[in-house]
Amino acid sequence: MRGADTFTESLFNVRRLDDFVPQNHPLRPVRQMVNEALKRIEPLLSSMYAADIKGGRPSIAQEKLLRAMLLQIFYSVRSERLLMEQTQYNLLFRWFIGLSMDDSVWVPTVFTKNRECLISHDAVIELFNAVLAIAEQNQWLSGEHFSVDGTLIGAWAGHKSFQLKSAKADNEESEDSGDGSDDSDGDKDHKQAQEPGNFKGQTRSNDTYESTTNADARLYRKGNTASELRFMGHTFSDNRHGLIANTRVSAAEGHAEHEAAKAMIADAKSAAGDQAQITLGADKGYDAKEFIEALIQMDVAPHVAQNTSGSSSAVPDSVAATVGYAISQQKHKLIEQGFGWGKLIGPMRQVMVRGLDKVDQLFVLTMAAYNLTRMRTLGQIRPQGT
Repeated sequence: MRGADTFTESLFNVRRLDDFVPQNHPLRPVRQMVNEALKRIEPLLSSMYAADIKGGRPSIAQEKLLRAMLLQIFYSVRSERLLMEQTQYNLLFRWFIGLSMDDSVWVPTVFTKNRECLISHDAVIELFNAVLAIAEQNQWLSGEHFSVDGTLIGAWAGHKSFQLKSAKADNEESEDSGDGSDDSDGDKDHKQAQEPGNFKGQTRSNDTYESTTNADARLYRKGNTASELRFMGHTFSDNRHGLIANTRVSAAEGHAEHEAAKAMIADAKSAAGDQAQITLGADKGYDAKEFIEALIQMDVAPHVAQNTSGSSSAVPDSVAATVGYAISQQKHKLIEQGFGWGKLIGPMRQVMVRGLDKVDQLFVLTMAAYNLTRMRTLGQIRPQGT
C-alpha cells in the first residue's frame, strides 16, 4: 500500500541530541579529547573575563567558540557565516559545539570579535599544548626524535594590492589633504608604476613594495612556483607517530625556515632536558653550514638530508652513516601529511584572514585539529603506552 505524503510534527520531543549521533561516529572520541583539553585550560579561559561577582552580561562560552572553530576545520566550512547557517539545522554540529536544539546560533561577527581576545591570551596555543599533553599522557610522543619542515601559505591579498610604498604614502597624503590637482607634467613611467597591478618593465621587491590590504604578506616564490603574496608555516613533528609537536607562522623570507627550526628545537631541547639525545630530521633545504653548526652547538644530531649538488654537504659523513639517520629520513615523510591535511581539509591553502597574528592562530588551530584526527586513529589501533 502506498504511503501518504503527509507531515505531522510532534508537539513534544523527548529525545536528546546525543541520541542522534551514532555511537561509532568518528567525532565522538575527538570531542572527548577536545573536552579534556579544554578542561586543562579552563583557568586561562576563566581569566579572560571579569569575575561573576562584578556583574554584567554573560559572554558566549569560549569553549563553545573553540569547538566551533575546530568543527569548521574538520568539515572544510569556508566561512563563519556558512558555519552558523549549517549549525542552525545540523544536529551533529550542535552536539559537538554544545548547543541544545532550542539554542539560537550566533551571528558570524562573534568569531571576528572574539578572535582578537583569543590571540591576546594565547588561548589557541594553550589548546594546542593541551592536546599535545594528552598525546604525551598516552605515550604517543618520543620526546627526542623530531623532524622539521616549512610550507607556503597563500595570503588573502591580490597582486593589485601590491603597490610601491612611496605611492601608498602619497595616496594617503593626497586623501588627507584633499588635493586633486592635475599632475599631467609628471613622469609617465612613474604613473604607470603607481597603477595597481601594473608591473611591466619593473623589478618588484618586498623592500619597495607592500600590499595595501595585507601588510604582513610577502611576495615569495619557491622552486618552480610563481611569485605570490604568501606567509610561511613551520611545523615540528615527533617521529614516533608524526604528531605535530610545535608550529608557528612567519613572514615568507629566505632564512625564515632555518630561524623557525632553531627556535622550535630550542623549545624541544628545553622540554626534554640536558640528558636527552635529540635528533632533527629535515630535507636538503636545511643543509646549510650555519644551520648544521647551530644544531651541533645545541648538542642536536643533524639528521638533515645531504645536499651534494654543486657543493659538499655540511652534514658530517659520520652522522649520515648511522642507522638513526636513515630512520629519521624515513620518518621525515610523516611531516608532509600534516601539510597536505591542512591544505586539503583545512583552510591553509589560502587563508581568509589578514595579519600575521591571525594567520598564526589559524595555522596552530589547524595543526591541533590534525593532531586530534591522528590521535583518534592511534587510540583505536594503538592502546595507551604502545
